[in-house]
Amino acid sequence: MQPSDARMLRGAAIPTALVGVGAVLIGLLTAGTKGLFGAALAAVVVIAFFSLSAVVVSWAGRISAQTMMLAALASYVVKILVVMVVVTLIDGVSLWNTTVFGWTVIGLALTWIAAEFRVTLQRGRPYIDEPEGALDKAP
Repeated sequence: MQPSDARMLRGAAIPTALVGVGAVLIGLLTAGTKGLFGAALAAVVVIAFFSLSAVVVSWAGRISAQTMMLAALASYVVKILVVMVVVTLIDGVSLWNTTVFGWTVIGLALTWIAAEFRVTLQRGRPYIDEPEGALDKAP
């Protein structure tokens, strides 16, 4: 993993984990132990899925930019499908609060995306690489 990719992963995972701890406490206060379990499960799912996606995209980035884009899109589709399967499987489970689980997944996913956006803005790297000498052309 490239240092910039590791910085991105840390910059997103740490704030998401902190918000996840807050979500677990809120789940405990609002829905008792079932809320605690629902929020904890959601935190594990979101952090695991997004971390795995970051690792896959980083690996694909070493191959080519096109492969990196394909890996990002494929990991997104797989994440959505797996979350749909997990939500379907836990629908009838009474061990945790599914409402707390759902809201925690949404909140932590938005936290992860915002944290990645913040890290990207701090890096200051251009999104488009200009061809060498493109600015040197005089009229």
